[in-house]
This record gives sequence, structure tokens and C-alpha cells, in this order.
Amino acid sequence: MAEKRSAGLLLYRTAPTGFEVLIGHMGGPFWSGRDEAAWSIPKGEYGPEETPQAAALREFEEELGLPAPDGTPVPLGESRQANGKVVTVWAVEADLDLAGVVPGTFTMEWPRGSGVQQEFPELDRVAWLAPEDASPRLVAGQRVFLDRLAAHLQESGRS
Repeated sequence: MAEKRSAGLLLYRTAPTGFEVLIGHMGGPFWSGRDEAAWSIPKGEYGPEETPQAAALREFEEELGLPAPDGTPVPLGESRQANGKVVTVWAVEADLDLAGVVPGTFTMEWPRGSGVQQEFPELDRVAWLAPEDASPRLVAGQRVFLDRLAAHLQESGRS
């Protein structure tokens, strides 16, 4: 079986106390009652016919309903999540207005075993959060990207 791969964009902006990142709470019934480890960097799966960076741009638009902002992408590398999926992320500095977000949707059988198909948002809410607030909310396999972004900003004299 081929390894599942995902790619995404982690937007960041300057804040009075450092920087903030844009993350989204995963939609659907499984995540509805959870906050801790139930948020994600906007990302999605891609196949061998697509480059990771092209997938990151496409998935950003699919998940948020807005084109990815212009900016210089900073590669934050890869991380393997608990489910085995390898996630590749780029950071982009941008101040996105969340009022324009219109999340994409997915369809699944719910309740399980009912035969009823329901539609749910990919992300049911998005927020700008300081890294210390974002970290416990992100799924564990994505928290490393916050550290890598902080290191990049420190190295470039921007933190």
C-alpha cells in the first residue's frame, strides 16, 4: 500500500506579543465535541501526479474557500502523524481576514452504519492563535511545525 502524503500551508502574522498562526478545527461529527488535538494546519492529501507545494496551495483553497495568499513560502519540512501519514508544510506570512472563509465540505455516512450520507465542513472554524495556544489544539504530529516556524523567525531576527 502506498504511503499517504499530505501537504499544507501554515499562515503566520506578526502580533503584539510575537506571532500568530492560522489553524482550523476539523469538521465532522468525530471532532465536534473536542478542542485539544482536534485542530489542523490547512492541508490535504495528494497523489504522485501533483507536487507537494501545488497540493498545499490547492488544499488551502479547498479547505478555506479562499486562494492561498501571495508570499514567499518557507519550507518547514515533513512530519509523520500517528496514523502514518507524512505531512509536508510551508509557512507563508500573511494576514488573512477570516470573515471571507467559506470551508469546503466532505460527505460521509453518519451515523455510522445508518446508510445515510451527510455533508460536513472540512473545517468548522478557523482562528489566529499564538503558538502556545495553538500547540495543544493541533494534532500531535503537526506541533513540530510551530517549533520550526519559531526557529526560522528567530534565525531571521523576526521573533
